[in-house]
Amino acid sequence: MAKNEEPPFSKRYHFSPADPPVTVWDDAPEALRVTVLQVAVDECYLSPSTLRGIVCCVLRARPDPSNWSEYPNIWGEVEDLVYSCDWYKVYDIIEAIGDTLDAHPPPLHALFETKINECLAELGIGWQLKKATVQARGDRAYEEQLTQAQKALAEAKLPTAASELAEALRDISRRPEPDLSGAVQHAMAALEAVARAATGDPRGTLGEIIKRNPKLLPRPLDDATAKIWGYASEQARHGREDRQLTRAESELAVGLAAAVSGYILHKTQHGDGGTGD
Repeated sequence: MAKNEEPPFSKRYHFSPADPPVTVWDDAPEALRVTVLQVAVDECYLSPSTLRGIVCCVLRARPDPSNWSEYPNIWGEVEDLVYSCDWYKVYDIIEAIGDTLDAHPPPLHALFETKINECLAELGIGWQLKKATVQARGDRAYEEQLTQAQKALAEAKLPTAASELAEALRDISRRPEPDLSGAVQHAMAALEAVARAATGDPRGTLGEIIKRNPKLLPRPLDDATAKIWGYASEQARHGREDRQLTRAESELAVGLAAAVSGYILHKTQHGDGGTGD
């Protein structure tokens, strides 16, 4: 689509259906591969030879020296490489294209990110592109919760907690295999850091802090949070050979840690620490 053209009919008149739920993680459907190539060349104006350089670098493939014309030779070579590579390499290619476009005027970089994210959402894929980095995504409410929690922790000058929560998201986003136990561990470390700052207890574990400060969390949230901590300790820190965390369980634990962190932070900032007996 040229820069000055209007959006397509469905977008102009808001006929686009709601995004489907996330159902795809460990795959890069053909529709996504097609979109990556089309957007990069047709809308972001990368030449087939430039795109081939990016793709070959990611895949550690030698460009075919017998292909010298942009169309159809080099373009066909790029298509063959992208359509046949492992699913997780497609996301590496997306990031590499994003890095390349980052050196171009901002509108091109932003356009690529927008178009790719639209495709990912429409296909129900659990990834998103942010600042040339592919990250895990959940539903809109989940994403907003994590984003606001990270922002609030940073603004409250709690860099350790903010860093731990960011690391939790990075662990969930690892390719090709996410570090689900690491995500839970980092999310709980973020919550623990917030609880320590709120109570002035720099060494206590989250479970100990909750016991010593019965007004920190309302009942029965205090007991539930302590149990979440125990669950995280058993499943993530210590591990169990007979049971593996699922992505849904990991996302739930990370989301709960972010929500409780936000509650404690809000309560503390409004002068109601409530940490005594």
